[in-house]
Amino acid sequence: MPASADQSAPALVVRTRRIPDPGDLVDIIPADVDSADVLSWLREGEGFVGWGRAAYLETSATSRFADADQWWSEVVGRAVVRSEVEVPGAGLVAFGSFAFAADSAYPSTLIVPRVIIGRRGGLAWVTTISGSLEQPPQPTKQPSAVRPQNLQTRPGALDEEGWARAIGEAVQRISDGELDKVVMARDVFITADGPLDARWLLERLSSSYRKTWTFSVDRLIGATPEMLVRREKALVTSRILAGTIQRTGDDAHDLALAASLARSSKDLEEHEYAVRSVAEALDAHCSSMNVPEAPFVLHLPNVMHLATDVAGVLSDSSSSLALAAALHPSAAVCGTPTWKARDVIADLEKMDRGRYAGPVGWMDASGDGEWGIALRCGQVQDDPAIIRLFAGCGIVAGSDPQDEVAESNAKLRPMLSALGD
Repeated sequence: MPASADQSAPALVVRTRRIPDPGDLVDIIPADVDSADVLSWLREGEGFVGWGRAAYLETSATSRFADADQWWSEVVGRAVVRSEVEVPGAGLVAFGSFAFAADSAYPSTLIVPRVIIGRRGGLAWVTTISGSLEQPPQPTKQPSAVRPQNLQTRPGALDEEGWARAIGEAVQRISDGELDKVVMARDVFITADGPLDARWLLERLSSSYRKTWTFSVDRLIGATPEMLVRREKALVTSRILAGTIQRTGDDAHDLALAASLARSSKDLEEHEYAVRSVAEALDAHCSSMNVPEAPFVLHLPNVMHLATDVAGVLSDSSSSLALAAALHPSAAVCGTPTWKARDVIADLEKMDRGRYAGPVGWMDASGDGEWGIALRCGQVQDDPAIIRLFAGCGIVAGSDPQDEVAESNAKLRPMLSALGD
């Protein structure tokens, strides 16, 4: 149940109207909005930004997804919506971010913003959400975002040496037959000399990593390459990533590395576990599915991944959030078998992941939405000058601890670069 929010669903009035193209969406987020109230879901220039809180829910424990889904259904049922735009994401929308583990001390959140600016397929709109009918504001470009200064880095729960030892222990447990795969994560803390400006991070991430989904929900900010699930009417899709190699910056060499990744038995094994876990979870909700026989190599600025896009036709009324709940945690962020991998993570990581590696995304009044996995991200702390960054790696029998440390550093690079480090 919610930790500190009113469980009752508010009666909201929603108004959406079409607007001329506002340009870069991050540029119109007000400069005076607290980072906790900045919301974002962007990819290749499309998506939404939002700010403020018309309604807010915190929930936790095993029922966190079901509680949020039920609360959202009640919010939708009580809302009055007037919209000139009929595309997914127009009208009433909630942004959400959920804890990786049911026993996490960090709450999961669902936020209905007061203002949303969206763009999709050449169509742009503004939505206001409140307790009364309000005229939507005219989007205007805001003052430039503030670059963080004097960044200092310190280890999180484990330093690199300690985390390498934990990886070695995980490999030993896999070799002993306790499990097939486990995803191990580490954290680092970055401190600036003043409050971090969420807009600075979003600008840098959305421009440098355009093919990822750049998100901001309740101070969790990042650019994930992995779509846990998208529901658009009856079509359900998921992008699975597992198996990674660093890029060198030399195009010819990177093409050779991509070919080696596509042939790597270690990476193909890791990827197969992840695809199988998603396909099995979606199968219960779909009348038909397409699961490609082999992955493709996804090229990102810092790394390359083995990737598979799974698609299905929805056979029940599950919302996008309910589908995300059914898929979480996939083998791409937990391991195989799931129950054993969760135990190993809890034993060896020495930290609470919070909302890292949990579902993050949005849902509209129809239940359509997109939920990524919160990767390549950081959580701004109670002290707004501090951000906690995360990176994780899939571990199988052939994993080498030092290689995994190097891979984790590559996965920290998007957030470190966005900070300006």
